Amino acid sequence: MAAAKIKKGDQVVVLSGKDKGRTGAVLQVMPKDGKVVVEGVNVATRHRKPTQQNPQGGIERNPAPMAISKVAVAVDGKPTRVRFEEKDGKKVRVAVKTGETIDG
Repeated sequence: MAAAKIKKGDQVVVLSGKDKGRTGAVLQVMPKDGKVVVEGVNVATRHRKPTQQNPQGGIERNPAPMAISKVAVAVDGKPTRVRFEEKDGKKVRVAVKTGETIDG
């Protein structure tokens, strides 16, 4: 399996779909499914009836998983591709557009 180019906590930009152009932090990565959950993006609403655990009921809003191919790592608010380089014997992620190290 290839190394993950997008990791939990990364700032990403949505490239396509109804949330195109929006940015957010990655909350969860699901590499087996090829999906990511991004904060405040692809929000699914669910109308809940009042129950004993939740006597108020109401509308629940949760970010839903989206395809990892629809997002790109954001550097200075702009999307960029990611490549791997070895610096000081460590494998680090580097932004292709700027050459900036993303982590490490």
